[in-house]
Parts: sequence; structure tokens; C-alpha cells
Amino acid sequence: MKIGVIDVGGGLRGIYAAGVLDACLEEGITFDVGIGVSAGSANIASFAARQKGRNYRFYTEYMARKEYMSLSNFIFKKSYVDMDYVYGTLSSSDGEDPLDYDTLMHNPINFITVALNAATGKTTYFDKSHLAQNNYDILKASSSIPFVCSPYFIDQVPYYDGALGDPVPIEKAFSLGCDHVVLILTKPKDFRRTIGKDQLIASFIRKKYPLAAEELIKRADKYNHEMELAKKYEKQGKVLIIAPDDTCGVDTLTRDINALKKLYEKGIHDGAQIPQFFENIM
Repeated sequence: MKIGVIDVGGGLRGIYAAGVLDACLEEGITFDVGIGVSAGSANIASFAARQKGRNYRFYTEYMARKEYMSLSNFIFKKSYVDMDYVYGTLSSSDGEDPLDYDTLMHNPINFITVALNAATGKTTYFDKSHLAQNNYDILKASSSIPFVCSPYFIDQVPYYDGALGDPVPIEKAFSLGCDHVVLILTKPKDFRRTIGKDQLIASFIRKKYPLAAEELIKRADKYNHEMELAKKYEKQGKVLIIAPDDTCGVDTLTRDINALKKLYEKGIHDGAQIPQFFENIM
């Protein structure tokens, strides 16, 4: 029996998934496959490193710093969120809150990070072989929101947020051999994405990255289609969907500490569904 977990990310709404995963750590729950999209990749990394509470600190403490995300970053570094500060300065072995690299690498979980090749428009699935001590570039690439951030370069290849390529990678999880999957969303289960501001943001990046812009325009359809698949699998007992009943006013870049804490507590509460799911399928 192989069980996977997917964290679809969602900027600072990812604190909900951080709560779900901390609940799993508290209960000693492990997964065979962990797929992270965007901020979800960082959540899964800390989970695989068995660092309960680490993600919470990033969402509620460090995000308030101008070095983390700010208009000055956007003006001078061309990225509102400074990925090198988040996944380098803070997360390296000599940083303020280091990722436990050794534990992550020795954890048998098949850790997958989703990103979009901005030049080709193709989805890339990075694994642990692309990680190294103090080199967490794949997390930076997966979390680089178009326009808000510049694409992050790995080996001279530009990458954008994984949600442009595979926003709900449920099929990917099953292709990796999962029999069952826990899918963690950061918006209500019945939310349907619309093209909305994606069209506007696509216009900002189209000149330099036309293929990435096309994938951004397709994101809403991809998300909605993949959620339909997830619900189909849920009815078959193959998938457990964990989602907040509301987001407590938290959006992608919301800094309201009280709202963030409420959403985290929702995640802790909703994570209690997972042990029962495990009992039912074992």
C-alpha cells in the first residue's frame, strides 16, 4: 500500500496546509510520496524533515520582514518575495531556521517539487536528486509567482510557479504508484478558479515568456479539471480531500497575523481526519 500527500500551495494560505501537516507529525503519520506545488513544496520539505512548527514560523514571523517580501524587494530585486532570503539566508545550515537536510534526505518519502519551465511552458517535476545541502533552488523555482516574482533560474533555465503547469497533481501521484492520496487544498473544496487576473498577469510576462503566459491562461481550466478528477477518486475511496471551509480572509500575500493563526488552527483541526482515512484503507 503506497500513500501519497499533495500540497497545492497558495502563497500565505499555505499556513492551512502547514497546520494539516503539523497534525500529521504530531500523530506520527508518514507518507510514501509527497508532492509540493509552489509554497506547498516548502511545506512538504519541512514535513519530510520532521520539523513540526517550522512552516508556522515562516508564515507568522519571518514573512513580516521586509527582507522576506516587500515593495523594496520588488523595486530593487524584481521579486516581491526574495526567494534567496527565504530558502537561503533563513533556511541554510547556518541560517536562523535551517531546514534539517539530513533528516529530509534520509526520510524514505519520494519528495517531488513541481515547477514550470518558463521558456518551454513544460511542467518539471524535481525530486530529491535536485537537492543539496544549502541548495534549495527547486523550492525557489516552484514558488516563483509570475510578475510578483521574477522566474528563478536553475542551470540557466528560468522557472515559474508549479501551479501554472500542474496545479492539482493528482494524476502525477497515481502515476508514481500511489494507491491512495491525501490532497490538501488551501481554498474551499468547491471553489472553482476563473481566469480573472491570470489574463492580466499573462500580459505582463508574454513578451519575454510567451509559452509560460499561455500556461497561466490555462491554469483555471487545469485546476477545475483536476479537481473534478480528485472528487471522482474521492467517491471511489482513493482520495481524501482536506480543505478549509473558509480562508479566514487570508489571500496569497495576506499579512494579517490573527487571520493566519486562525487558518493554521483550521488546518490542525482538519488534519484529524487523516488517521481515520488511514484506518479505513489499511
